[in-house]
Amino acid sequence: MAEYQNHTGIAPSVIELRGVSKIFRTASRSDRAVLEGVDLTLHQGEIVAMLGKSGSGKSTLLRIMAGLVGADRGEVRFRGSRLSGTAEGIAMVFQSFALFPWLTVQQNVELGLEAQGVHKAERVRRAEAAIDMIGLSGFNGALPRELSGGMRQRVGIARALVTEPDLLLMDEAFSALDVLTGETLRDEMLDLWESGRANIKSILIVSHNIEEAVMMADRIVILSSDPGRIRAEVRVPFARPRNRDSAQVRALIDEVYMLMTSPAVRELRVPALAPAQQIGYRLPDADISQMEAILDMLCESPFFGRADLPHLADEASLTDDDLLPACEALQLLGLVAIERGDITATELGRTYYETEPGERKVLFGKQLLAHVALAAHIRHELEAAEDGEVGEEQVLRELEAFLKPEEAERVLTVAIGWGRYGEVYEYSYNSGMLTLPREEPAEAAGAAGSPNS
Repeated sequence: MAEYQNHTGIAPSVIELRGVSKIFRTASRSDRAVLEGVDLTLHQGEIVAMLGKSGSGKSTLLRIMAGLVGADRGEVRFRGSRLSGTAEGIAMVFQSFALFPWLTVQQNVELGLEAQGVHKAERVRRAEAAIDMIGLSGFNGALPRELSGGMRQRVGIARALVTEPDLLLMDEAFSALDVLTGETLRDEMLDLWESGRANIKSILIVSHNIEEAVMMADRIVILSSDPGRIRAEVRVPFARPRNRDSAQVRALIDEVYMLMTSPAVRELRVPALAPAQQIGYRLPDADISQMEAILDMLCESPFFGRADLPHLADEASLTDDDLLPACEALQLLGLVAIERGDITATELGRTYYETEPGERKVLFGKQLLAHVALAAHIRHELEAAEDGEVGEEQVLRELEAFLKPEEAERVLTVAIGWGRYGEVYEYSYNSGMLTLPREEPAEAAGAAGSPNS
């Protein structure tokens, strides 16, 4: 899509955010910033991708831009006027498709026009044109349950495009699809954009996929976490379509990986038995078997302990959604170091790799207590309890002083899984109680009474 240039040489803005902040009140009635001081302008004729780890406020920021959520501080200006509530000219595509299952494809696509009060005949004509443009001609009368995931997302996109928005917001729009379907739909969206047929002025894509951002965007914005702030912007100077295997594109992907992982070096320095205020650290959603598989791959041929993160992702056939949280967890536990987009097994990581499965659990548990404040806190509370038990509701209440309830529950679930694997504590899904490992009290009593202790 050709970018209009005004007399200053800068394309006119579509939407502007100035000093945008969003705050929520925790269970302890203290305030916590989700977003703080965000300044962002999207210009006519550009695609912007937004990256950031879980908890960076990406989706919240997107909903503020859509007018679905209000900012607590700062302002949003759309087409030069202050945005208050939803506005015609802004459309959104959701990860979950968000279709009405009882409506046909045609009816789902017409919904946005109906809300705008467009006459029936005009709704039908424009919806049919949008359905044809997105490649679903002939499926107008189908229900969502009769469509594949990729086709359902096409309906969601057609529903957004039919309103001919100035600004299209895409919230992880391709992440629920298989890789091939997602890439196909992404390429078709770029074709529509370049052709100008969709009449969109600007697109903002929220993504977890670094390669997707580099392949699609003119500019990449990276958010930090707790609170969400723009910490880096990367301009993508290559014309579309882009060759993902070219040296220049691969170098830019490496640069974005570096920017995405470099803040973790600072954020993950959690001291042993960290103070209570650090128990609210957002533990990454990392599966232990996946963490160990990545460490094993890193320590073996062809990497022998050091790898470029994009290369490791390709070799492991993992998406950034899976790779980055697992790498963050490995770094948190002191098993790897990440710097400038490269991951290196530490001496402890190499020891872990060479250790037998049973002994790995012991080492995992030791590192967990030393570096994960929440796990250390739970263990301390269990040791202090007369009956050696602590209810998960108690821990959740403590976490909700720092996190939203659903995020507190997610973080506790991760901590429980890691603690059970490392045999730091046990958990009963029936009672919701955390307990000390059963064999430990007897072993401790025996050790205390031993003449050699």
